[in-house]
Order: sequence, then C-alpha cells, then structure tokens
Amino acid sequence: MNKKLKKNLIEYGIFGVIILGLYISGLHTEVIGFAQRGLLATGAMNPDVAQVEKELTAVDNLVTKADFNMTLINSKGEKVTMEQYRGKVIFINIWATWCPPCVAEMPSINAMYNDIDKDKIEVLMISFDQKFEKAIQFKDRKNFDFEVHKVIGRLPQMYNTNSIPTTYIIDSKGNLVFTHQGMADYNRQDFKDFLKSL
Repeated sequence: MNKKLKKNLIEYGIFGVIILGLYISGLHTEVIGFAQRGLLATGAMNPDVAQVEKELTAVDNLVTKADFNMTLINSKGEKVTMEQYRGKVIFINIWATWCPPCVAEMPSINAMYNDIDKDKIEVLMISFDQKFEKAIQFKDRKNFDFEVHKVIGRLPQMYNTNSIPTTYIIDSKGNLVFTHQGMADYNRQDFKDFLKSL
C-alpha cells in the first residue's frame, strides 16, 4: 500500500470516528446548530416584520382567530392552558433538542425573552422531544431563562407543522398574526417592537 493511500485512509478513518462519536453522544445537533447560528447572524433567515405588519394592516378584517384549546405541562410539572394567557401576546415556538436549527435559534429566543415585558408577552416553548426530560435537561444545561413545555393531549390543528422550528404569534386580541417556519434571530429590535405593537 502506498504512503498517500495509507495517509488518506487514516485521515478518513479519524474523520469517521469523530463524526460517529458526535452522533452517538448527541453532540452533532449542537455542533450543526452552532454552525447554523453563523447563518442566522447574516439575517438571511429572518422574517420581514415590516411586510407582516403591512399585510396585517391591509387585511385587518381577514385575521385568523387563534385556537386556545391547548393544555401544556411545564418543566416543573405544572399544567397550564393557553386560555390563561388570553389577552396577552403569545409567542409559540415548536422545537426539539435533536433539531439543529432549533438549537441555533435558542440563544436569540432567550435574549429576546429577557428583554420583553412578561406581563404583556407570554413565551411558550413547546418541545416535540419524545422524552420531555431531554428538553428540560437541555434548557438547564444551556441556562436558558424561558420555560419549556410539552403538549398534553392533542396539538390543535392550526399549530400542526411539518417543519421545526416553527413559530406562531398570537396578538392580544386572540388573532394568529404570524407564522414562520425555520430558524430566525428573534432578538432583533424590529421584531421586539413588532411584539410590543400587538
């Protein structure tokens, strides 16, 4: 076997072991999420909030009423219902620990959460992890300040999605005014101003 082929086989072997190690340990999600956070920094994935506001103004009488028929449990084991947040702006994010784009946007959601008026805006981080304990451990390990939730029973049809992360926003009048599939930077000033305006 020539030296070049032997060197290539060793390099590919080492690379394969690293990839396998990341996958087995579950760290591959965080590594990919970290790389995707760089993409988020470009702003290319962010929804155009000005366009959303323009559309809401243009079709004010064609809004979709939100479905408040959802019961959740939080990391402390407390049952909460969406109904108890009626009258507040509700930011709903559907995510999972195994989803790299979800992991990528989490720091921006946490920063946004720490910069909003929690008396007027509720953040519901709904985990799609099969084992809710994984979501709780992830939140604790990352020292995120927001609460994590899982759905008890069925997720209302209007929040069913084939793509995660997906974010929904319900205004204080109970209208679904925003849906975004994919990751985004939610700690932008224009987005926080948009939330305040609702």
